[in-house]
Amino acid sequence: MEALFSSLLGNVDWYEIWLATLDTLLMLGGSLLFTIILGLPLGVLLFLSGPRQLFENGPLYAALSFVVNVLRSLPFIILLIVMIPFTVLITGTSLGVAGAIPPLVVGAAPFFARLVETALREVDRGIIEATQAMGATTRQIIFSALLPEARPGIIAAITVTAITLVSYTAMAGVVGAGGLGDLAIRFGYQRFQTDVMVVTVVLLLVLVQLLQSLGDRLVTHFSRK
Repeated sequence: MEALFSSLLGNVDWYEIWLATLDTLLMLGGSLLFTIILGLPLGVLLFLSGPRQLFENGPLYAALSFVVNVLRSLPFIILLIVMIPFTVLITGTSLGVAGAIPPLVVGAAPFFARLVETALREVDRGIIEATQAMGATTRQIIFSALLPEARPGIIAAITVTAITLVSYTAMAGVVGAGGLGDLAIRFGYQRFQTDVMVVTVVLLLVLVQLLQSLGDRLVTHFSRK
């Protein structure tokens, strides 16, 4: 059995696989954190300034929508290359985990912001009006009514964004960002080591499945009965 296993996966260096998996997790964790920090306020601002909302502001909403739409429509592989000078400026390198996080955040934050805006639109307007009638401030409306009521939708948005970031980290391997995608390109594609490619793909599939399962459990837990 061991001989069969070795013959099928003879090119796989499990230590390299472990390091690549760790790099992928670091890229995912770091970029997801900054994506939430930037994307959540942007999504709230999009919602509040949108048509027929609390602080309707046509020019502001149009400007924000334009920026979000442009960044969302730009292919991530192009964004990676275009952002290299900016990435070097703020991190000192365009390689490795540090070099991958800025383009990952810029690529994912607008996507997440739109999902947050959609989740907030699902909140019953009556709840917002009742909170206003009680004399709540803007801060109280956002943090005591909007975000708690939209929590399941926001968690689902985080889950979708995290899975999207997994695919982005794989693409980031093209420019030497490290991780499972980089390993698949350098060994699985360029050196025709199919076993390495299969292992990296399986690990990425497992990671996506774990993220989806965790997200589904959290959405179910926080949803109102």
